[in-house]
Amino acid sequence: MKLPGRSGIEDALALVGERLAHAGAPVTIVIVGGAAMNLLGFVDRPTIDVDVLAGVGPGGALAPPDPLPEELVAAVRAVARDRGLLERWINTAVADQWRFGLPPGLEERIHWRRFTGLTVGLVDRRDLVFFKLYASADQVGPESVHVRDLLALQPSVAELEEAARWVCAQDPSPDFHAVVAKVVSYVHDALR
Repeated sequence: MKLPGRSGIEDALALVGERLAHAGAPVTIVIVGGAAMNLLGFVDRPTIDVDVLAGVGPGGALAPPDPLPEELVAAVRAVARDRGLLERWINTAVADQWRFGLPPGLEERIHWRRFTGLTVGLVDRRDLVFFKLYASADQVGPESVHVRDLLALQPSVAELEEAARWVCAQDPSPDFHAVVAKVVSYVHDALR
């Protein structure tokens, strides 16, 4: 079952936060993707998961999220069971991004939300443009959820160009660069 948009995501995160508070084990994570876009109000659509980009290490600095704290994993599984969600509806599938680097200044632009024992950082719109352009390179066209999300963010030409430079630095292959250019052109034309 999918998380049915903004209110469903908020409800599920609140349940996780309550379990963490009850266990006396608060957790802080930073998320990206469709869940972050829903919570920031750019879209209101179902999503199957919450993509964890980072945890918060000692001193408050962002850190790779793997492995997720055991208390969080237990709370996520319990909520999944109770709500009929995927067992790993909160996951670290996007954590590989740490190998390639995060958009410059991401940490200073995070928007924080508290769900009792769970504090969730939402990456800023600017950073969502970068991540959604990167994800869109796999699926070009109006049928791609990533392209639709990118359109919902309404990036300017300058934002698209800056995001494209960052995305192209992730993969030096000319074929990948051509796909990124195609996505940028498509989004630019669609937003005119």
